[in-house]
Amino acid sequence: MKIKITSLDDLDDAAKNLLNFASAEKIFVFEGDMGAGKTTFIKSVAKALDVKDLVSSPTFSIVNEYDALGQPVYHFDFYRIKNLQEAYDIGYEEYFYSGNICLIEWPQKVSGLLPDNYIKTEISIVSESERELVITKI
Repeated sequence: MKIKITSLDDLDDAAKNLLNFASAEKIFVFEGDMGAGKTTFIKSVAKALDVKDLVSSPTFSIVNEYDALGQPVYHFDFYRIKNLQEAYDIGYEEYFYSGNICLIEWPQKVSGLLPDNYIKTEISIVSESERELVITKI
């Protein structure tokens, strides 16, 4: 599925489309260059999940937990990890295999640890104000 984003106003609908496309999948990975809008899009996904918490990039903590109607949503940013041991140290398995929603930025840093099935969103910069999302089931 491809979605064109021409303004920030498009993000909420794109997030709803992503969640509808995902159906029962709980693991979401977000790929894109620095500044492509991964965290910005994740904020819209969290909003679509009814997260009321402040959503921010967990760059230094690696994982943030949000509440979505009594269910945890985990938001990962693996940009700063230096090796897979750091993912083991935070107990990634407890999150990835919890049955709860996981939103993962910089998944290529932990590609060998990802579950077999997930939803991948590739965010490409088309222009300063335009992005293209390519969403696939893996």
